[in-house]
Amino acid sequence: MLERLQAVEDRYDFLNEQLSDPDVISDATKLREYSKEQSDIEETVQAYREYKEVTDQHREAKAMLEEKLDDEMHQMVKEELDELTERSEKLEERLKVLLLPKDPNDDKNVIVEVRGAAGGDEAQLFASDLYKMYHRYAEAQGWKTEVIEATATELGGYKEIIFMVNGAGAYSKLKYENGAHRVQRVPQTESGGRIHTSTATVAVLPEAEEVEIDIHEKDIRVDTFASSGPGGQSVNTTMSAVRLTHLPTNTVVSCQDEKSQIKNKEKAMKVLRARIYDKVQQEAQDEYAENRKVAVGTGDRSERIRTYNFPQSRVTDHRIGLTIQKLEQILQGKLDEIIDALIVEDQAENMQKAAE
Repeated sequence: MLERLQAVEDRYDFLNEQLSDPDVISDATKLREYSKEQSDIEETVQAYREYKEVTDQHREAKAMLEEKLDDEMHQMVKEELDELTERSEKLEERLKVLLLPKDPNDDKNVIVEVRGAAGGDEAQLFASDLYKMYHRYAEAQGWKTEVIEATATELGGYKEIIFMVNGAGAYSKLKYENGAHRVQRVPQTESGGRIHTSTATVAVLPEAEEVEIDIHEKDIRVDTFASSGPGGQSVNTTMSAVRLTHLPTNTVVSCQDEKSQIKNKEKAMKVLRARIYDKVQQEAQDEYAENRKVAVGTGDRSERIRTYNFPQSRVTDHRIGLTIQKLEQILQGKLDEIIDALIVEDQAENMQKAAE
């Protein structure tokens, strides 16, 4: 492990030199590439340097204990040695995590698609609750959200809502929300007070860069139409809404959120690119699982990943068996406790795989 860490530090120092080179500074592509690489490994390098410093202090303290010291000084050095041992062990565990292969999508912006599933009106109202939850969580993280497409219902729910989340590390946290979310509560439309179970699905797609997915204009059919709101009432009499169809994959995306046809097309193109990128990734994962005959977690969105139980104010994440009696706080966007637990579990699994 130490050899790998030293190699990472050497690479960091090399990149530091390159970023001061006038030839690199004048080359926008290289400058961006080197800056990103350095930023990606900076946390690992800082932790490794701290680890080396603590190791040196630990060695010095251990050597002092072997000298003739009075009782008071001996006790002080021993306490310092215990503290340094604890810090060293914690840093070592942190470095093991930092050396794990990083998901290449983690730093990307994301496109989130929330849809009401089983449960009719109640499922669509729950989809609205989930959108508000993610919107609040994104705000707390300092991320920006932007609605791309929404099909609202008369009761205030959503048949579907698609929105973008822009911010550093958005995918690294929101990717754990992929799947079917289940709600148990008495619906607004229920007069008998009976608890119903409904579901909404959440898909989290990393935004694909243009260089990653080669989409040709000739493969896209563009249709324009007038925007409309809930109940089919006309909102915009101009043909500003845009529907894109990617003919080779039959992927269809529409956007009518903006008054400008150009802006709607730009937004729709981002969603189209992300969906095709997700499809390519999914196919690669499926092939990997088939070849290795190992379930690698394909992100199957039919799986129920979490239950929101209103009568008991309880949220349960079934993947890690975590139950929290903080339903109201979670719906207010306070997702850190759940997402942090999922990240720790994911890291533990990856560390176990790396050790095999």
